Parts: sequence; C-alpha cells; structure tokens
Amino acid sequence: MSEDVYDLVGVGVGPFNLGLAALLDDVEADCDAAFLEQRAAFDWHEDMLIEGTTLEVPFLADLVTMVDPTSPYSYLNYLRAENRLYEFYFYEEFFLPRREYNAYCRWVAEQLPSLRFRRRVTSIDVEDDGDAYRLTAIDPETGERETYLTENVVVGIGTRPRVPDRFADVRGDDVFHTASYLGNRERCLNAERITVVGSGQSAAEVVRDLLERQPEHGYALDWLTRSRGFFQMADAKLGHMIYTPDYTDYFYDLDQATKDELREGQTLLYKGIDERTSAAIYDLLYEGSIGAAEPDVGMLAATEVREIGPAPDGDGYALLCEQWQESERFVQESDVVVLGTGYERVEPPFAAGLADRLERDDAGRLDVTRDFRLSGDDLPGEIYVQNAEIHTHGINAPDLGLGPYRNAVILDGLLAASPYGTELADVFQSFSVDDYLARRESARRVAAPPNPDD
Repeated sequence: MSEDVYDLVGVGVGPFNLGLAALLDDVEADCDAAFLEQRAAFDWHEDMLIEGTTLEVPFLADLVTMVDPTSPYSYLNYLRAENRLYEFYFYEEFFLPRREYNAYCRWVAEQLPSLRFRRRVTSIDVEDDGDAYRLTAIDPETGERETYLTENVVVGIGTRPRVPDRFADVRGDDVFHTASYLGNRERCLNAERITVVGSGQSAAEVVRDLLERQPEHGYALDWLTRSRGFFQMADAKLGHMIYTPDYTDYFYDLDQATKDELREGQTLLYKGIDERTSAAIYDLLYEGSIGAAEPDVGMLAATEVREIGPAPDGDGYALLCEQWQESERFVQESDVVVLGTGYERVEPPFAAGLADRLERDDAGRLDVTRDFRLSGDDLPGEIYVQNAEIHTHGINAPDLGLGPYRNAVILDGLLAASPYGTELADVFQSFSVDDYLARRESARRVAAPPNPDD
C-alpha cells in the first residue's frame, strides 16, 4: 500500500488517458502521476481488431500529434522506431489499420512508467481530513488491495457494450455483442444461419467479415436494423470541421435544451457506416451475384427485433421482428445472433462515495465545466473526465483527434505553466456570430426583433 500523495491518479488506460500519460511524460513538470487499469496490458477493443478494418480518423489523430507533432510518442515516431516508415510511405493510406493503431498504443504504453496495470479501482472517497482523494484498487488475479492518495483524479473508463434488457436472458455463447466478435467468430463460421442486428460501424464490420468468409463456409447471413436504412456516416470534409476546439467552444455556450435538440439531429455525423466499409459490403454483394448467382444474404431495415427466444424445434433461436413502417411482424430463425446494439456511457460504480458532492443538470447528468472538470461541493481537488461530456461539449467528445486537445486543456489546469497550446482556432468555418463578425468586415450585428410573447 502506498500512502504517498500523488498529484494525479488516472482511472482507466484507454487511448485518452494513455495520451494524457504520454503528454505528461514528455514535459518537465513536477507532477507525480499514476494511471490505473484493470487489464493486464493495453488492448483497445481487442475483439473488434478484424483484419481489414481501419480507424475512421486520419493517422494524425494519434495520442499526441494534434498538440505536439514533435513528441517521441507520435505515430510517425513509432513507425521510425519499428523501421516501418518506408512501408507506411508506400502504403499510401490516410487511415490506419485498427490492428496497427492498437500495436502503436501498446508501444507507447510499454514506455510509460506511470501506468499501473492489473489495478481495478473499486472506490473513490474523500479522506477524512478533506485534503485528498483515496482510491482503492485490487489486483483482479490475486485480490491484492492497494490504496492511492491523490489531489486530483482523471476518469477515462470509456463506454461499455449496450445490450437491451429484453435480450439479457438469452445472451451467451451464441447470442453476443459485436464487442466480443473475434472471440466468437469460430462459432459463426460453423453455424448454418447467422443474424446481425444493427447498422452502425461495428455491425457493418462484422457483416463485411462474414461476407468475405461466406463462400468458404456456406452459411446464410441476415442483417436487420431498426434504422430507416443502412446509412453511410456523413463523411464530407466540410462537415468534419465540427471536430475542432472551435466547435466545442460554440456548443458548450449553448443552453442545454438547444444542445440536446442539436445532438439529436447530428446522429449520422458519428453513427452509421463509414464510406470504405459501406462500399466494401456492396462490392462483396455484387461479386457474389456474378453469373446469375444469388448471395444467401438478407437485408431489412426499419425492423425492430422485439424478442429473442429458443426456436420451436429447439434448434437455434427465433427472433420476433417488427417492420415498424409497415406494422408487419415475422419470425427470423438463426443459429447465431450478433448484436450490434451500440455502446453506452455509465457512471462508474466506484464513484458512489462522491455522489452527494457532485452537481447535476435537470436530467440527472453530471455537470462538466468547459475545461472538463466535474462541478461539485467540498471536493479536495479536481475530477477530470474523458469522453463523459457529450451532453455538455457535443458529439466530438469521443473523437480520437480531439483527445490530445482535451488532454492539453487538462494539463493546463494541472500544471503551473502550460506546456501545450490550447488556442487551436485554425478551421475555415465560423460557428458563432461573434467569431463570424470578427472575421468578416462586410457583416454587422443588428438588434433582434422584439418577441411578441414578452
């Protein structure tokens, strides 16, 4: 057990906290930090590292480059260290294979002494004297318990697979979330009938992989989604300008009702299928139809899977489905069901000891300040959050390319002298009227007309 008081303890080592540890390691600052992770080593969505899948953001969206291109922990420096610069140069792709992104992150993690693996945080409390946080962590393998005292905390535990409650009773070896696909792929390949539910990126990547392997294994493949179609993610350059600090500033200053309404209309900016995966699926379907062949594939949108239960003959599962536009119901039979039902953010149960100290909005969501701190009373220090602020900061909260910026802002608050710039206004689009008027001499502000209801 350590009774030293750290300046910062991070909970979780995903890409965002890993990037924070890397940026902190690369500055001369008096900041004693430890980052706790329950797994034995870094692995990022290990059961979705499917061959041929790529990141949905350019390779510059690594752990550090967007705030420090000279960092020794950049992706390009990883390539140099692995003697792969020329191989990547001739690869001529802007988007990294997901497996290589994971390898790059592991390379960074192996160099950072502040990381502590096999530490599952079970509680965060305030010390009796109110001067520090006390974190309790256990080793998942041995049960050994450790205590960490710290002035500040940064929580970066990510999201968890979302499985609707109505499927909980049948979830198991043959009904599983896409998050565990690779670990269960062999079951799919040995099945006669497979159904994939959902039409987001993860579901599409599973469908693509199964389509590529279908000629060899001969299973029937069905793809159902409650969405109106198998839509492509909005992926145009002009639309990408919202993934910037400028847009974060703009979104944060809106009232909460406007934020909630705005996010509802931005679904296809961060959900849906990326262009490369969508095109690959179509091409596989087309190639499978050459010579009057008919692929053993079914696709149906606007279809909600209401129930999953045992098939009447006891062989596989029966999915009760409803095409909600036609109000038609049918039963789909399948040996394996892959649930692409998304991910959800949950408040960490280990933070229950702080619940009464934290401020919330009218919907019960945690109040997050512009610089990514939780608002609260009688807190001994700051609690920063990574990717838990989509309701306050907008849909770019999970974006890998903005992770380094958020970490730079966090370090700006932690350290006496900011090592990284946080003024990164370098996109063509204006988001607020104030910014537009500051840029355009030809525009001027006028008074708004009176509200007749006032």
